[in-house]
Amino acid sequence: MGFYQPTSVTNLPAAGGDVIIGVIDSGIWPELPSFDDRGYGPPPAKWKGVCNGGTNFTCNKDFISSNGFPSSKIIGARHYSGTGSARDLQGHGSHTASTAAGSVVKDASFYGVARGIARGGVPWARIATYSVCGLTCSSADVLAAFDDAIADGVDVITISIGRRSAVDLDRDTIAIGGFHATKRGILTVHSAGNGGPDPATTASVAPWLLSVAASTIDRKFESKVVLGNGKIFTVNKHFFAV
Repeated sequence: MGFYQPTSVTNLPAAGGDVIIGVIDSGIWPELPSFDDRGYGPPPAKWKGVCNGGTNFTCNKDFISSNGFPSSKIIGARHYSGTGSARDLQGHGSHTASTAAGSVVKDASFYGVARGIARGGVPWARIATYSVCGLTCSSADVLAAFDDAIADGVDVITISIGRRSAVDLDRDTIAIGGFHATKRGILTVHSAGNGGPDPATTASVAPWLLSVAASTIDRKFESKVVLGNGKIFTVNKHFFAV
């Protein structure tokens, strides 16, 4: 897409380290390379949140800074009813967090296919995770996460949770939470849905939300298939990254 392509944390724009993205989802898996904190300093002074990740969760850190906060990429974590931990046990929260702010990961691939550098949209940003989804995502927990993210001092909220169809704005949990965030100058980025062209792709209708659809990149890869009789032939496959 022509975006600036850093090769390591050492050549990231310095000012970007003050951006805090609040991810409301199923939590995060802090040990993933996408959340490597090497090279990061203490959290921005505006950060007022906590690392309260619950069971088997620690915000990754190199050292404790003078203000008592961990030096970290994941600077905050909270979990709500039904989750017990901010650790992501289903993968969705880690996926969305890395898409938004994943650090630079060299030599990434899908089982050897499409090898290269993986990175998030703002790879130098800090992450605060709010785990609201276990087997289900509670509306009360989502609203609580919005309130906490606003109070914690995030700059942007990203939430890839939604309904299958649009509802009245006064009954739309994410629209209500996003409205409170907008009043305080915090942009809420909301998934429009991946189930097009059915109504799930039009469920995010509040005008104060930035609704984002999945994108596709038509990429062609060549692979070799060995048959039982020993013959080898080449297959051209198209993969779509969403």
